[in-house]
Formats: sequence, structure tokens, C-alpha cells
Amino acid sequence: MSFDPDQIEAARKLFAGPIAFLKSAPALEHLPAPTVPEVAFAGRSNVGKSSLINALTNRNSLARTSVTPGRTQELNFFDVGEPLRFRLVDMPGYGFAKAPKDMVRKWRYLVNDYLRGRQELKRALVLIDSRHGIKDVDREILEMLDDAAVSYRLVLTKTDKIKASELAEVTARTVDEARKRAAAHPEILATSSDKGMGLPELRAAVLEAIG
Repeated sequence: MSFDPDQIEAARKLFAGPIAFLKSAPALEHLPAPTVPEVAFAGRSNVGKSSLINALTNRNSLARTSVTPGRTQELNFFDVGEPLRFRLVDMPGYGFAKAPKDMVRKWRYLVNDYLRGRQELKRALVLIDSRHGIKDVDREILEMLDDAAVSYRLVLTKTDKIKASELAEVTARTVDEARKRAAAHPEILATSSDKGMGLPELRAAVLEAIG
């Protein structure tokens, strides 16, 4: 399914408007009041999640990029629209090497509890590095989403870093994986933060998810 020009334009306008960091939630009791739909971004460390959020929102530093993978260990909430239309949620990256076991366990509890208990969460966007494709550590979060019955969509990142033939191959593999999973959207999106590829469609997909 491709988005029509009206959907692309409506999404462009919304993301060109006010977007502001709201708060970080290190635990469930710190979550903002559940008043508007939420769309969450998930991805392993170093997948380019912060860069994609910044590119998506036309901001240079809305989401903090870090040279140290795994730095974000909280749920970060961003308000979109004035009046407020919905929230973007930057989930802590997973799969980072050298992380202490208690940090990994804390991450799992926080993410699992958020996914299972948040009625306002309309969709998760799971970012996959197009250079590597889906790894076992990604499958763990996909299973978590499947178990929580949270609708999600797979998004390839860094597609400008690989050849067109390689992109076609990783896209086909990712589509095959999505079709095997109950909660996955059957169509995936291919993006590049640096070149802007796929960003209009990704904005439209966010708008579609919130209804």
C-alpha cells in the first residue's frame, strides 16, 4: 500500500509544526497521563534511532544521539502538534554489548510493562539496520510485541549505505519475516536519515497508525 499525496502532505504539515520533548520515564510511575495516542520507536543500539527521529521531525537534536550505544535507558516522550495530537516515544535501545546484566533486566521490565499496559500505544516502529537485516536480538523484541498484541511495523534504516541489489534482498527477507508474525504490519518501510529516503512515507505511516 502506498500513501496518496494528501496523506503525505497532511503528515508533512503535522511534522513541520510544534514538536517538543515532554519527559523521560525511567519507570512506569513516571509515564505521562494517557490522554493521546502514542507511537513508539524500538531498535537495537546503533541502529540509527535517534538520527531517524531527528530527521523525521526536521530537528537536529530532538532525540539525543550518543556515541555510546545503550546510553538511553528511559522512555522518552515527545509531544506532537498544537493542540496536542499524539506522542512519539523513543524506547531505550536493546542488544548493546558490555551492558551490565542488571541494566538489561531493568530494560526488559520497563519495556515489557510499557508494551503490555499502555492502551494508548497504537503502533511500534521496529528499526532494522539494512546492512545486517533482522538478528536474533531483534526477534526477541518482535516476540515481545507479538505476545503483548501490540501492532508494529518494521522499518529499514541506513539504506543509503548499501547497494540497490542488497537493499532488494534485505527487503525481501524482512517482508518474509513480517508475514510470519501475528502483530506485524505486512509492509515495511525503507529509510535513510542522511538522504531523507522514505521519510515522507514514514511520517504518513505514523499518522495512519494514530487514526
